[in-house]
Amino acid sequence: MKSLSCFGVIFDLDSKILELERFDAIMSKPGFWDKPQDEVSRISQERSNLKDTIENWEGLKKETEDLTMLVEMASEDDDKESIEEFKQDITGLEKRVKSLDLQCLMSDPDDRRNSIVSINAGAGGTESQDWVEMLYRMYLRWCESKGYKTEVIDYMPGDEAGIKSVTFSASGPYSYGFMKAEHGVHRMVRISPFDATGRRHTTFASVSVIPEVDTDIDIKIDEKDLRIDAFRASGPGGQHVNKTSSAIRITHLPTNTVAQCQNEKSQHRNKEMAMMVLKARLYDLEKGKQDQKKHEMHQNQKDIAWGSQIRSYVFNPYRMVKDHRTNEEVGNLEKVMDGDIDNFIDAYLRMKR
Repeated sequence: MKSLSCFGVIFDLDSKILELERFDAIMSKPGFWDKPQDEVSRISQERSNLKDTIENWEGLKKETEDLTMLVEMASEDDDKESIEEFKQDITGLEKRVKSLDLQCLMSDPDDRRNSIVSINAGAGGTESQDWVEMLYRMYLRWCESKGYKTEVIDYMPGDEAGIKSVTFSASGPYSYGFMKAEHGVHRMVRISPFDATGRRHTTFASVSVIPEVDTDIDIKIDEKDLRIDAFRASGPGGQHVNKTSSAIRITHLPTNTVAQCQNEKSQHRNKEMAMMVLKARLYDLEKGKQDQKKHEMHQNQKDIAWGSQIRSYVFNPYRMVKDHRTNEEVGNLEKVMDGDIDNFIDAYLRMKR
């Protein structure tokens, strides 16, 4: 059996090539292109994704072999500067290999989509709102490291400090596939800077992650089922944002699903963004009905307090981050808060697999 191996990761090339040939056989059958458009699109996309995966693995294998050879040549010539440069290249290549390996664990069609992430303060008042801001910064740093584009959709600042809630999109390959590992309640333990007596506080924030709906997916929404409210924005954006009723809140009455956007100056643009989020949430709600486990996960997340956390971040009396689903632990708290959460995502995806 032919396989590709680099950095300890093995890719079964033979089975993937056979799978690609199966798709080719299906698509070459008479009448294939007469099938319903959504079925043709789905099969074509799956074949394209598989072909890209094979080519990516073959490309990474070639790069690994070339760099290894260059390091060996530089070592023979005692070219220390080149050796260090090649080592850095190999480190980056290793990360790409492991990232592609994780992508192969993602079988849900939604995994390739962009994601919409909402972070909401839970029990803990100002402390919790500060925690939301810290998590938001952590995810922005992680997205930046992945090359994902982020865009703020809704932002509600805290009363004294931090953020009450924030919703943003993360656009890039497999954004939802990776970010879904963060869905749940996140718990922080620290000496609160907002407590004059210096007591240790436990606070919570919920992270909700849903896939962004593609424009080719038809989510039917009847206008009479919507209530659209305009209000003055309270977030950043300058005088114009705060003086006009440009913010939009849309409520889907049959499901009581709410989406809002207040980050843009234009009311029209805010309405577009709110509708995008609403469609994504209705799509996710419908999928939740089909997948009871996923539905229960979303329902259980409503209690943003003790006993429902997926991960704990302890700043005091010791420093550690622990994921309660996988028991993955990291002692370098600062590194995690700077966006290095790949260990937790990796462990979660492999556990789900």
